[in-house]
Amino acid sequence: MAGTIRKLTASDASYLYMETPEVPMHIGSMAIFQLPDNYRGDFFEDLKAMIGRRLHLAPMLTWKLVHTPLDIDHPSWTEDEQFDIDRHIFRGALPAPSDRATLQRIVGWLHAKLLNRARPLWEVYVFDCLPDNQVAIYSKMHHACIDGGAGAAMAQLIYDASPSPREVDAPSPRKVSRKDDERDFVSALVASSLEFWTLGEKDRLGASVEIPRTGKSDLVSVLVDSAIQGLHQRNKFLAGLPQVLKMANELGNKLISTLGFDDLSKLIAPPTIINGSISSERSYAAVTLPISRMKAIAAKSGTKLNDVVLAVSSGVLRGHLIEQGALPQKSLTAFVPISTREVGDTSASNKVMGMICRLNTEIEDPKLRLEAIVADSAKSKELTSPFRQLAPLVEDSIVLGSPLGIQLFSLVYSRSNLPNLLPPAVNVAISNVPGPKIALYANGAELLHSYPVSIVTHGMGLNITLQSYRDHLDFGFTAAANILPNVQALADSMPIELDRLERACGLAAL
Repeated sequence: MAGTIRKLTASDASYLYMETPEVPMHIGSMAIFQLPDNYRGDFFEDLKAMIGRRLHLAPMLTWKLVHTPLDIDHPSWTEDEQFDIDRHIFRGALPAPSDRATLQRIVGWLHAKLLNRARPLWEVYVFDCLPDNQVAIYSKMHHACIDGGAGAAMAQLIYDASPSPREVDAPSPRKVSRKDDERDFVSALVASSLEFWTLGEKDRLGASVEIPRTGKSDLVSVLVDSAIQGLHQRNKFLAGLPQVLKMANELGNKLISTLGFDDLSKLIAPPTIINGSISSERSYAAVTLPISRMKAIAAKSGTKLNDVVLAVSSGVLRGHLIEQGALPQKSLTAFVPISTREVGDTSASNKVMGMICRLNTEIEDPKLRLEAIVADSAKSKELTSPFRQLAPLVEDSIVLGSPLGIQLFSLVYSRSNLPNLLPPAVNVAISNVPGPKIALYANGAELLHSYPVSIVTHGMGLNITLQSYRDHLDFGFTAAANILPNVQALADSMPIELDRLERACGLAAL
């Protein structure tokens, strides 16, 4: 049996605990490629073979979950000794007319399906039957494995910077593992303890001595590892306590001097028709907007690209709710993820938090709405910034029994109809993922677009995620089908709303 690679952090594992049949916790993309005119191979088989040769570049793709007895602690990753690439890469088929709209419907259907937790948590579907010699790749991976910032490691498998696939060195021979020796664990534990207690009184508080773990998944080992991790976490928290107190003081000063209780009350989301209990079905749509036009608005108004994205999205949501006669007097709010990943960190783990931004949907004029979004976003960033310092101190926290408790709570909440009765935490999620500025290729096919496919939850039936690529922004609208069965209408409104914002800012629509 393969040994434990590492335990999931609390942040990573939370995506497993919150998952229910109605709320799959995986993220994905719908990528569109242009095949070369002279391509004569089988793109599906060729791509699968290429990924197989490069699997060692992203080792997390061969990891599977190992749960603890009774789910009393976070699960761990272990090597899947029965890994079979044919269980993860599939050839997809589209019914006639095999166009982009049909592809989006199929992607919505596939995205609603849970990943098999007995295997590594990812799948790829290749559709090589699109018109105009194009192919599409829909891929999905569980959020417990990876977030947008760690996607660079995944990209190495599929993408190249030229039409000719690069040669990748073969993986190094695996070391033969030997049976765990309890004496080694005890010796390491004694050594680390001696190292800790020989430190001075002041040095001991901030010590970063690595205490060994058994790494096993039996009940006794889990209890031992949890106790050790608890001591490590306590020491880490005490070492960071001055930072926590500083953060609390900083936050208090900002609430008093910069933000008022009125500002906080404005961040409470109003109930809308896009919020409530969601079904297990998904609708999906995609649209592309030019970066140049978005940046021109940002330059003209003295704002940033992300502010313009929020303003255009706000206008689309406002228009939809007006058409339905359901626009609330109070502004909608958006959850905007913020990466806490350090530069160069490509680890397969989640390093993300978020802030709540007002979309000012009650304002009719697009330019005034943009200005209000900028002002409110600045306040939200002020309120959120202290919490970024706290995230590393709690990402590995452990409470025995919490995994099972959180899963039970998620299931009860999913079946209780409470999302239809309680006010939503936020109305929509809007996420901006930076992408490459150069052309990319997969087995000789040129990447044209990479549309994100994301997560919706009970109480939040719409997610708008965009990724930049070359000179454009690719938007993916993921929605609960019972909330927004025709999410394509919202995607089609994006270019129209961009025109309105351009005119309001004194720019001629291009």
